Amino acid sequence: MKVLTVNFLTCAVRGCRVSQSSSSLHFRDAELEKLELDFNPTFVRNILPRLDWDRLRATAQELGFPTISDTKPEGDGINETNLQDLHRLLLETEVVEGKLCCANCGHEYEIKDGIANFLLPSHLV
Repeated sequence: MKVLTVNFLTCAVRGCRVSQSSSSLHFRDAELEKLELDFNPTFVRNILPRLDWDRLRATAQELGFPTISDTKPEGDGINETNLQDLHRLLLETEVVEGKLCCANCGHEYEIKDGIANFLLPSHLV
């Protein structure tokens, strides 16, 4: 599971879907794998406006990445170094084992072989 993916996921538990904090899924016990991909600055520039910057900063801290700036780089603030750092975090970092945990209800989604299991037991749907 690429780190980029968690920025767009929310908890699927019935009671969480209406809560603001349901969008906060956090990695726990994450085992990371580094992939070597060609640097794609155009993709990073285009995805940047769609990212929830606060969630991205929290995810980076959870995974032990160097601190990401407090403010989202925009316009002239996006330099080559920023783009390479974001590319490394978002696209070259994969979580192969671990859990995604909901900050609201505490439900845990297992990640095995890079795939998160979002199937819920019937009482939570």
